Amino acid sequence: MNTKIGVVTVTYNSADVLDDFLESIQKQTHGNFILYIIDNDSNDDTADIIDNFHDDRVVYIQNDDNVGVAAANNQGILKALEEGCDFILLLNNDTLFDENTFEKLFKGLQDNQADIVIPKMYYYDKKDYIWCAGGNFDKTFKCDVDHIGFKEKDMGQHDEIKQITYAPTCCMLFSKQLIDDVGLMDEKYFVYEDDVDFCYRATILKKKKMLYLPDFKFYHKVGGLTNKEKTLFLSDFSIQYMTRNKVYRCKKFFSFGTPIYLLKFFIAGNLKILMGKVYKRSFHSTRLFYTSFFKGLFY
Repeated sequence: MNTKIGVVTVTYNSADVLDDFLESIQKQTHGNFILYIIDNDSNDDTADIIDNFHDDRVVYIQNDDNVGVAAANNQGILKALEEGCDFILLLNNDTLFDENTFEKLFKGLQDNQADIVIPKMYYYDKKDYIWCAGGNFDKTFKCDVDHIGFKEKDMGQHDEIKQITYAPTCCMLFSKQLIDDVGLMDEKYFVYEDDVDFCYRATILKKKKMLYLPDFKFYHKVGGLTNKEKTLFLSDFSIQYMTRNKVYRCKKFFSFGTPIYLLKFFIAGNLKILMGKVYKRSFHSTRLFYTSFFKGLFY
């Protein structure tokens, strides 16, 4: 319980989700933590909510511009290390969780001699449905990742601790040593794919042990900040960054299968546009997908 955890969260117009998050934070049984809130130039009531949250364990850093998720996470990580935190917990603020979450994450990491641990994550609005029970890179190209248990009703089918190779960084605990071995987040991503890149370097390149821990009540307000899952089609912003960043990541970790995968990805994107699935069936969507794809190749 003497272990000091640096909890890093990135806010951007997060006023609608902060109350539940801060309440969950304040109830934690593992009280030795510092919450580093890195704000990316919010223009809503985020600052007022944080100013009215009275807890000496909060460090609030306001950026003058939106520097992106990866860069803001790095700010928090570096500040936590500078102030002597032994472990880092990357944590989304569109979440709420039980009072023993920090304690159980740390115990799971220590008891299993893991380098990284993540909890079972549920949908906030469907609390018996799983959003993520860990994940893995595909075996052939290692360019795609999956969410194990995605949208499944929880019937106990994912109730065992297991080693995984990927998880979103919306709740991820690791020791400070991992940063020395793996490095910080790649800030070129801005948003999307930064977590995939980080996990790839940790589990595929450096062979770090990442574990999924099932015994949790951790709820994610999926789309609570981006509304990504509430719309029929991807926004222009999502098409641009998701496409460019996936191509950039695959190129960054180039292997013999990368050209084959990128060709498949390009063809699949065109088919989705033609069928009006995920992308709008329009010249604008086609042009944006094409330009983003080729930007990724030369990024």
